[in-house]
Amino acid sequence: MILFGDYHTHTKYSRHGHGKGTVLENASVALNKGLKQIAITDHGFNHKYFGIRRRDIPFVKEDILNAKEVTGVDILLGVESNLISSNGEIDIEEQDFEFLDLLLMGHHVMVKMTSLQDAQKLTWANFFGSPYAPSEERLNRNTTAFLKALDKYPIDIITHLNYGFPTDTLAVAKMAKEKGTMIELNNKHINFTDQELEIMASEGVKFIINSDAHSPDRVGECNNAMNTVFRLDLPLNQIVNIDKLPKFSTKRGIN
Repeated sequence: MILFGDYHTHTKYSRHGHGKGTVLENASVALNKGLKQIAITDHGFNHKYFGIRRRDIPFVKEDILNAKEVTGVDILLGVESNLISSNGEIDIEEQDFEFLDLLLMGHHVMVKMTSLQDAQKLTWANFFGSPYAPSEERLNRNTTAFLKALDKYPIDIITHLNYGFPTDTLAVAKMAKEKGTMIELNNKHINFTDQELEIMASEGVKFIINSDAHSPDRVGECNNAMNTVFRLDLPLNQIVNIDKLPKFSTKRGIN
């Protein structure tokens, strides 16, 4: 069982020291660990402190071309976009798709929301609320926002689902399967019960194993996620980057 690619890695373009290394450093570590492909997926534009700036995208693309030439590793460009409204909006605009090879989406704090009301309902209610015993109202609100985002955008990967933002996992997973979206097994944050993972697998959900590396040395470090796959005997044909390279959506644009 070999991990072919890591599709959630951050660089210095995740600002204020949140990402520690360069594109070349991430790619060099990937080469040394035998990975065939990686994605550079810095935080989305509406993250107030760590988000990549749109004006930096040409520099990232230049860094990727250079790192490909030096290392031979195939490097994709993506972004870890942020959910920014109860209506399922994320911080991606139509023109952004011209540079994207893949699109990730997750919930984060310190994100500029579309309104104060959305900040109260999605950010602060979850930040101060229990991650283990959410009210039915909060659970439904979170879940609905994710479902609307999946319906509106061509999201390839949902990152660290349920981390600080509890949802009806199975409802999100079923919509993800319908839309061809992968559920991430994040090496740092697997926020599912064993039963949830087994049910998702039985539903035919596609999973992707990622490091969520914020420093080059962590690229390709996915032992926790791999061990979860082993322990639960999840079907390897549903893990899109084990022993093969995944195919990401060629459909780009906002519905």
